Amino acid sequence: MGLSLVVAVTDSDWFDMLRKRADLEEVNFWAPSGRKVFRALQRGELFLFKLHAPRNFIVGGGVFAYANSLPLSLAWEAFRESNGVASLQEMRSRIARYRRVDPGDRSDFEIGCRILTQPFFWEERDWIPVPPSWSRNIVQFKGYATDDAEGLALWDAVNERLQRRELVGVAEPAPRYGEPRIILPRLGQGAFRVVVTDSYQRRCAITRERTLPALEAAHIRPYGDGGAHEASNGILLRRDIHSLFDSGYVTVTPDLRFEVSRKIKEEFENGKHYYELHGEPIQTPEKLMARPDPAALRWHNETIYRG
Repeated sequence: MGLSLVVAVTDSDWFDMLRKRADLEEVNFWAPSGRKVFRALQRGELFLFKLHAPRNFIVGGGVFAYANSLPLSLAWEAFRESNGVASLQEMRSRIARYRRVDPGDRSDFEIGCRILTQPFFWEERDWIPVPPSWSRNIVQFKGYATDDAEGLALWDAVNERLQRRELVGVAEPAPRYGEPRIILPRLGQGAFRVVVTDSYQRRCAITRERTLPALEAAHIRPYGDGGAHEASNGILLRRDIHSLFDSGYVTVTPDLRFEVSRKIKEEFENGKHYYELHGEPIQTPEKLMARPDPAALRWHNETIYRG
């Protein structure tokens, strides 16, 4: 079975800003409306950027990792300048312009987000002309499949560029010859936050709090200590509980129960609210792959938790 690719029309300002950054590990290719969730690709397939006409060229892309509709505030907090804008106000103004609403509208707009990892931006000499079937009437994106001659030719052209040493942007490009295959996306901090937030249905795993600005995606094992930006290494927590979790005053056991250290009472003569939650089972994601990794929880219990 072949793979899918998407060629999407790129906002020129978004492209021009991000192509100048050499340190990108992820980008948010967003749409001003969040009414429709993007479902054209599966995780690990290629999402490619095309400039506006008359420059009908594919100029880069990324590995598709995740898509959903997100409030503007979360998209900004998760990705910052990797949204292709310099500030939250600039992003808000751009959304308002596309939606043709009052530029002073302070709504927390719901926008469509396509999160891409390992982004790559080519020099002009490596730009790829759009396939013959591309229509000038396309305003968003068009899908291709490697089962078809046109889609396979596009895959081969992209992969040939990704194989070059000077165009390292994808960590694991497909083999130069053979069947096209999925490229493993490496989630960054922003994608981690969004995936964990959605995996827990935007509710704290301990308290079920659903005020989004008060929630944070906590790493069970910190990235700096060998933990991965993967859903199974994360738990969605209310901000105060996240702080206590990181400093070892609370933990989650491998059997998925919340524990509170006696140190809170000893050191702060406080903590009644937290002790009321001691021993309670946490809420876990429906998807098995997103549930907390028992090995990571044991590491937190043995290394961080203060008992």
